[in-house]
Amino acid sequence: MQVIQREIQKSLPVISDNAVLDRIYKSRGIKSAEDLNYSLSRLPSPFLLSGMKDMVDYLEDALATQKKIVIVGDFDADGATSSAVGLLGLKILGFTNVDFLVPDRFKHGYGLTPSIVRESLQKSPDILLTVDNGISSFEGVALAKALNLTVLITDHHLPSDEIPDAHAIVNPNLKGDLFPSRAMAGVGVMFYVLGALMIRLKKNNKLDPKVGLGSLLDLVALGTVADLVPLDNVNRIFVYNGLKRIKDLKGRPGINALLTVAGKDIRKTTESDFGFAVGPRLNAAGRMDDMSIGIDCLIATTDHEAMQLATQLNDFNIARRAVEEDMKTDALKYLNEDEINYRGDGLCLFDENWHQGVIGILASRIKDMTYKPVIAFAPGDEGYVKGSARSIPGIHIRDALSNIAKDHPEILSKFGGHAMAAGLSIKKSDLPLFTALFDAEIKSLSAGIDLTQTLYTDGKLKSDDLTLTLANTLISSGPFGQGFPEPSFEGDFKVSSVKVLKDKHLKFMLRTGKGKTISAIKFNVEDAYKWESVAQLSVVYKLSVNEFRGDCTLQLMLDHIEDTKAINSLKHEFLLMAS
Repeated sequence: MQVIQREIQKSLPVISDNAVLDRIYKSRGIKSAEDLNYSLSRLPSPFLLSGMKDMVDYLEDALATQKKIVIVGDFDADGATSSAVGLLGLKILGFTNVDFLVPDRFKHGYGLTPSIVRESLQKSPDILLTVDNGISSFEGVALAKALNLTVLITDHHLPSDEIPDAHAIVNPNLKGDLFPSRAMAGVGVMFYVLGALMIRLKKNNKLDPKVGLGSLLDLVALGTVADLVPLDNVNRIFVYNGLKRIKDLKGRPGINALLTVAGKDIRKTTESDFGFAVGPRLNAAGRMDDMSIGIDCLIATTDHEAMQLATQLNDFNIARRAVEEDMKTDALKYLNEDEINYRGDGLCLFDENWHQGVIGILASRIKDMTYKPVIAFAPGDEGYVKGSARSIPGIHIRDALSNIAKDHPEILSKFGGHAMAAGLSIKKSDLPLFTALFDAEIKSLSAGIDLTQTLYTDGKLKSDDLTLTLANTLISSGPFGQGFPEPSFEGDFKVSSVKVLKDKHLKFMLRTGKGKTISAIKFNVEDAYKWESVAQLSVVYKLSVNEFRGDCTLQLMLDHIEDTKAINSLKHEFLLMAS
């Protein structure tokens, strides 16, 4: 583990009057105050996306004759919000014959599969419109076209060298696409399709000029943050405006209900609430049961209906946590065994009793603990196992799978994803060989790359900067997120007191060199009780506000802790050995 201060572009003009905030913005590539203008008018034209004209042509024709559109989504938060945006947005634009269908993770698998195409026939579609999937659905697209269905794909996942023969495809990651952002989530792509259609309809006098799509932005913001896509300028505009709607109490009942069951104050919603409170509860439906429940919550029209569904999603999330904890215990047991399968550069883990819906979270947890690319597998159907992969910076996991597939197509034929996450399916009998191939591929990709786990910070704060005022300033200066990280700092503190909470959290009272005392908390600490006697800490932290009975105080959220005394002892011992 190494801690590195972010590089600051010192030649830039002053962006903020607050010196701390100014250096934070400059280190994140903000060149002027205009880069912080989150007006919707600054969004690039939707017609820069290749395929958009064809997409809008088909949709405009469908509106004229009110063809039946069935939206085919995905079973994660991005898929759920994309489905909700598509359903609600098309109705805003005048469509009256729209329905949705979300694959069952366990029955259909991911994407526009042949089985989901056949199931869609029960809804008598004229058009299948995919959201957050479809770019790798070759067989499903072929079947749908053979059944005389129009297939329209909206997706953001990385395409293969070939793409499906759909009637129209909008995906910012298509080769040669001129759209300035490749970072949009599926929900952002669907919102853009609706925006382009709205422009076309107004231009052709087929839509009231007063009609707008702003009411969908809370859903767009939620899906964008929950899918962990980089918050480039386009995505920050989405998230900023979506959060504003919610805090102004203009958000959808379903999002408000999910915030409420998570114990959040709607008027103080932050982007981290999307990532750590709302997103997991929404995802729990697709992991543990049926994402249709999540979509129903998002499109609910009354507070009562939304709260009933949000409560059900909260129950799913509680069950998911219990399953995840059991699976994590199993995984740690395997990692502690002296088996070569779990000692490589890339780790593959499998258990007959693991839950398909939770392997993605498990892979992420083990990746964080080992700092290695991890694939967690669970039993699938008909002799197959399904895997969920998570990677570390510097190792593009989808490229790793693509390389294996090129050399061994008989082993790996179904996969897809991003640089940091992917999904795949292989025969259970091939798992030992695949494990060796994955380890060898990761070893090859990591050759010559420094894969030291690194924490980047915004440097140290002076004791006088550790104030509630600065905390509130930073919280209101976002949105922050993936690729545009929330401000974090490093520092050394003396420990006045420490308390273990619920056997896994640590509550500290820390003291600066100038004697200022500050509350701090570290969540989910392995072997928490070993920290009870610590006297000095080196930490990486974020500023936060702790509100209790109406009183607000500064609190440090600790991302990383090290015993300063132990560090000094190690350095001393090393120097003695060197001499």
